[in-house]
Amino acid sequence: MMVHVDLQKSRIIDYGQLNALCHLRRIQPSRTNILSAHNVFMKQYPKIFVQKKVKLPKLFKEEEKRIPAEDTEESKPPQPDDSHNIAIHVKKARGGRTLYGPKKYEEKVVQFMAILKKLPIHRTPSEHNIVWKMLKTIPDLTSQLLDEHLKILSKNVISETWIKGSTVIGNDGFYIILKGLARPQTQIYKNMIEEHESTTSFIPQSFHSFVFSEDFRNPLLTGVGPTLGQWSTFGTLEVAAHVESETREYSVVTEEDCEILKIPANNYANLKTEKTRLENQHKVKLIHKCPYYVEWPTLSIYELVTFTKWKKFPPGHVIVESGNIISFVAYINSGYCKIYRNIIGLSKPQSRKVKKIQKLVYMGRLNEKESFGEISVLLQVPFTCTVVTGKDVEMAIIEDKDLHALDPVTKQLMLQTAKPTFGHLSDEDVKKEYLQKELKREWKNFKDTTVKNSLYHNGIIPGFGKWDHSYTSIRRHLKDTLVSY
Repeated sequence: MMVHVDLQKSRIIDYGQLNALCHLRRIQPSRTNILSAHNVFMKQYPKIFVQKKVKLPKLFKEEEKRIPAEDTEESKPPQPDDSHNIAIHVKKARGGRTLYGPKKYEEKVVQFMAILKKLPIHRTPSEHNIVWKMLKTIPDLTSQLLDEHLKILSKNVISETWIKGSTVIGNDGFYIILKGLARPQTQIYKNMIEEHESTTSFIPQSFHSFVFSEDFRNPLLTGVGPTLGQWSTFGTLEVAAHVESETREYSVVTEEDCEILKIPANNYANLKTEKTRLENQHKVKLIHKCPYYVEWPTLSIYELVTFTKWKKFPPGHVIVESGNIISFVAYINSGYCKIYRNIIGLSKPQSRKVKKIQKLVYMGRLNEKESFGEISVLLQVPFTCTVVTGKDVEMAIIEDKDLHALDPVTKQLMLQTAKPTFGHLSDEDVKKEYLQKELKREWKNFKDTTVKNSLYHNGIIPGFGKWDHSYTSIRRHLKDTLVSY
């Protein structure tokens, strides 16, 4: 005789999502499939909890305040009668401001130009911040400079006054016209940016240099026709040593009195030099702290630093597989890498036929301030293990072509101090580690199965009847789903 038990459902569980979570399709066990199945499960898991609706506080309508008699329209001073001023009606019809409306933008520009008249050393922190925010509105600067670099350069910009008919040569800086008009002298257009990669930064090392032609396609830079108006730019942030011919003189002639902002090219060159110096110092400290390079002379480490580049890898990225030759030497700056060794194991699928399959055995990991790949690159020997990133990893790397270009003394020193990655592990150590993990896994499966059968034969079914507890039920479903993977 069967007794029907009416089970009360929990209000905090979405049973539709829970049912979908418990019936996820089982995937054949492999390293990549387990990772993808785990990611799918972790994305689906939060959906089984019913989200509470957020109730916003009620807004009360404010009571109207009485306006004092002195603040009424009658007490205000009379405005001038502009009913016959056609300029005001034209501006209103075109959606512009009236003559007596607020001029916030114009006031900001006036304030900006007044600050630039001061020497940079006499400006307050708030004034430096105003200059930086105004420069961020100029596309030619923000498209080619990082925000932090622009903030540093903004602390040393100056404003120059040029009278009508003056020739402004932009070879020594980048210029922005704040007031007035100017006309370029050069009759051709050239893109003077140099195409080369930097080992210390991901932004271009040289700035756009503009030599304008008669046919202007960008109205922001040129205004109307070939004339350069307010916020137009010219010049270069390349130092004068890079200028080789007269065609690189980016000069303009002022057609009226002009106020021109100048960003000196030397300031940008000093900024790049200081950034390179700080990054090189960081690389020297990183390499010096690696175990194989503790006793290295600083001069030899500086030789390695000239060829290093920063590189980032996402979690789960296979850097090198066992049996392959790695293409670079790596120095881990942040994160860690997992080390696996290959072994031939036995598998007994549902067909009950024992098969030999290749498995990866976790043997350890490489942490921060550790290096790998020296022996494989210099001697061209395959890696004996597989290296996989455990989380986001940033490394300083030296490519194989750069490493072979080092002088023989440095290469010989690297061969004497470096060792193969996890080269101390023998095949017997790998087999022993594999057997221990297999025994632990089998014991865990046996223990879970025995406990589950014992509970079932004693009439105890977690999640049903008086053993229906929301926490136990969720935990049991999670455990069953994880075991299926």
